[in-house]
Amino acid sequence: MFLRPSAIITALALACMTAMPASASDRDARFFSKIEGKWRGPGEIVNGKYKGTKFTCVFDGLTPNNNLGMTLDGGCRVGLFSQKMKAEVVRSGRSYTGTFMDGALGDGLDVVAGNVSRNGVVLTLQRNQLRGAMLARLASKDQLNITVSVNVGDQLVPVIGMKLDRLDKVSVGSVR
Repeated sequence: MFLRPSAIITALALACMTAMPASASDRDARFFSKIEGKWRGPGEIVNGKYKGTKFTCVFDGLTPNNNLGMTLDGGCRVGLFSQKMKAEVVRSGRSYTGTFMDGALGDGLDVVAGNVSRNGVVLTLQRNQLRGAMLARLASKDQLNITVSVNVGDQLVPVIGMKLDRLDKVSVGSVR
């Protein structure tokens, strides 16, 4: 079964729709610096038409052009099929904005708001009438869990879950 890339992106975006405003702080910068590095792991579509579809993703976590925020650049694979994926989020005023893939004007989603906590970020996603949220949480310094949910009526329903492990075990900023 092949899952269209736009379906994955749409599902991811919807999961990120409910977020609280964020304030620029050292906490935000510390969290985003922990995302830097190479990540790989399994994911699964947990609701919807493609429920049960499993995939594997590999991402490079980067700081976007010296801005406060993050870029996850890489791709996911389902069987023989692979899809390039990229998400970029940067500080904008008191919150965060950005895109998944090529944003809502293309086949992706727009990040319209975001809130950073000590160990995670919640991003609000939007594409036309579709709304959702993405939660990226560091379960440990070497494990990043991502959940994408969409608004269905008055409920936020999880659609995609990923459990990524850090491939580069050297901490950011450390010297070998």
